[in-house]
Amino acid sequence: MKIAIASGKGGTGKTTVSLNLALSLSDVQLFDCDVEEPNCNLFLGFDLEKVEDVICPVPVIDQEKCNICRQCSDFCRYNALAAISTRVLFFPSLCHGCGGCAVLCPEKAIQESQRSLGLIEKAKGRSSPEFYRGLLNIGETMTSAVIKALKKHIDDRKTAILDAPPGTSCPVIASIGDVDYCVLVTESTPFGFHDLKLAVGVVRALKIPFGIVINRWGLGDSRVEEYCKAEGIPVLLKIPNDLRIAELYSRGIPFVQEMRDGKNSFLVCLKQ
Repeated sequence: MKIAIASGKGGTGKTTVSLNLALSLSDVQLFDCDVEEPNCNLFLGFDLEKVEDVICPVPVIDQEKCNICRQCSDFCRYNALAAISTRVLFFPSLCHGCGGCAVLCPEKAIQESQRSLGLIEKAKGRSSPEFYRGLLNIGETMTSAVIKALKKHIDDRKTAILDAPPGTSCPVIASIGDVDYCVLVTESTPFGFHDLKLAVGVVRALKIPFGIVINRWGLGDSRVEEYCKAEGIPVLLKIPNDLRIAELYSRGIPFVQEMRDGKNSFLVCLKQ
């Protein structure tokens, strides 16, 4: 199975759930899809090696051949090309690398070059779990392209855990769009409840089966549980607001490695 761990907001505990779930299983892959700020390896401590560079084809315009017919700029849905009276302007950060402009150009004035977006890394040697992460270049905006490149390393013979980015925008869709199941992590707070509803809307629109994990359970706000009951959403696990868990997290230690019942809780969660 491909299981994504997502949420409507940051800081709810996606990485906590992803790591502890992966460490509770055998023969599993873990993918850190939060490519703008991957942090799973802060807890795993693996030595990493580069697997590949993620590149995007971008147009190079021969202004002498170009007759400013505007077909390229009219075609580009991302406004990466703009035709003015004397030349065609190109804005690299907006280009999604579809190549349509080069195909359409009647004067063959557009060739393609390569722009680096980021890279894919993995744990050296044999690791448990088998770990991959994407890393977006600083200042780059093409997050989804790096996530899609990362997901090409999923082995369909194994269970894959995908630690998705926060929110409900394009990088999240790129991470969870084709998974078998999505675990939405929330917390018993007003912000957690508000953003959970946004995330539920996304997975329902994508028709992905899902359930809820309530992190820091016991803060006193019951709206999340009442909402799940009213909507018929399964609550898979409640991780208590436990000082011991917080202490382990602050030291970079997944709590299933230290707390006797932690691994059993995640295995029971999976059986549901």
